[in-house]
Amino acid sequence: MVVTGCQTVSTSSKQYLGGPNFPPTDPLQVQILRTEPTRPHVQLGQVQAEPSNDSVPKQEIEQALQREGAKMGADAVVIVADRTQIMGTVVSGPLWARSVDTITGRVIIGVAIHYTGP
Repeated sequence: MVVTGCQTVSTSSKQYLGGPNFPPTDPLQVQILRTEPTRPHVQLGQVQAEPSNDSVPKQEIEQALQREGAKMGADAVVIVADRTQIMGTVVSGPLWARSVDTITGRVIIGVAIHYTGP
């Protein structure tokens, strides 16, 4: 997780079952891509970032994805989804007049990849 003042980026990753294992890479060398590269590669797993609010700078979100991908030995993270989704609900008020409100948040999902050729 990256913390900057009141802004945070929570991250998580899921390595694909049966996939190859590589030593960690330098996060500064992990590319952030918007489309799948034509260069030969293997998919290592999924990385996810959840910024705490809309004012978290793009650079901080990308750095968080780079760090998470680097743990898996990634050379790049390909962004496959950037969306707002329901994160939970809040129930308030007395039993006879309950109010249910949804909590939404931004989620960025990427696939960590490792290049296998030039």
